[in-house]
Amino acid sequence: MHYAINQNRLSEATVHYFVEGKRSKFTARTFATGLLSAFGHDPTIAIPDFDGDALINPSAIEESTLRIVIHAASLGVTDDVSDKDRAEINRKMHDEVLESGGYSEIVYECSKLSASKTGEGQYWVALNGALSLHGVTRTQPVSARVTVNGDTLHAVGEFSVLQSDYDIKPVSAAGGTVRLKDEIKLTFDITARKA
Repeated sequence: MHYAINQNRLSEATVHYFVEGKRSKFTARTFATGLLSAFGHDPTIAIPDFDGDALINPSAIEESTLRIVIHAASLGVTDDVSDKDRAEINRKMHDEVLESGGYSEIVYECSKLSASKTGEGQYWVALNGALSLHGVTRTQPVSARVTVNGDTLHAVGEFSVLQSDYDIKPVSAAGGTVRLKDEIKLTFDITARKA
């Protein structure tokens, strides 16, 4: 499913790109405290199911817009843990943290950005968009290295989110041996193709 974004203020030079989920990677890393922090165990969560599109004006990148929609139910722990611990962590993440039954989508929308050209078709982009997570919408800055090459757009970057900003209380799992800090670091490597 593709999600249309507002095209009202964009020029005819604008190119429409759709995110290719199978060629993209999006992960979230949480940071453990307590017992597991001594072993450097920071759970990584895969975000396999997301859609999105971007309207890019190659001659005026700052006029571009972006919308990404993550399907919350798809998130899952990827670490090498026992099946029992994985099931408990995933259950708590969906039932107690994300409450994905009631908040099925995590949405990032941006129509305010600045960009500096770093090479032919290459940009350093600073986005200042809105992240809607767990029923709360807040301003979320994101920085990315963006390459536009023919019909393909490629964006790589990372940003941090505090769970408490979105009325989420970090939980513990695995009998209290896994306790997570407030901060989550998200990393993305996204490929989009011209519509």
